[in-house]
Amino acid sequence: MTDGLNQARALRVAEIINDYHTLLVHISQQNVPVPAEDCWEQGYVVIQESLVAAQALLASNYTPVMPPAGRNNAETEKAELQRVILDGSARRFRAHKIYLRAAAGRRWSINRQNILRGQRPNQRHAAQLKIVDDTFRQELVHVTDQYVVADLRAADMRAGHWLNDDPSLPVILNWIRSHP
Repeated sequence: MTDGLNQARALRVAEIINDYHTLLVHISQQNVPVPAEDCWEQGYVVIQESLVAAQALLASNYTPVMPPAGRNNAETEKAELQRVILDGSARRFRAHKIYLRAAAGRRWSINRQNILRGQRPNQRHAAQLKIVDDTFRQELVHVTDQYVVADLRAADMRAGHWLNDDPSLPVILNWIRSHP
């Protein structure tokens, strides 16, 4: 017997996929020009890693499951919608984590450029650059799995989304491990 919530599930799928798409767009906007001599600086490395991770995420495909015989259409639809919610939630989770890291890298780059003002780093810049580097490292430390899922959940709640079938963090992480 179905629970009559498949329309809510279908709407939730659309919300999650829209968020995922928006995050991918925002990740692509975090790219910054990198001076060749600075390409190994930590912020630029994180931005590049983020862009590569976003491309890999975008290239990964969703694989639908063939429904077992003997189930009615509403039950089959419910199971597939729940699976899509899980897959979409995992993708959105990964994209949000990538975005947070890339955005921290972009802020690092902007702050660094504001200090250097077109000059090469030297001893005169050392103290300010150290502050920028330390701030960047602290931002990255705060981008934990728990923070990412809580941030997404808070945004969903503010938007008034239906969250009854949203997976927990352990379920999302298990899905990611089993669907690289």
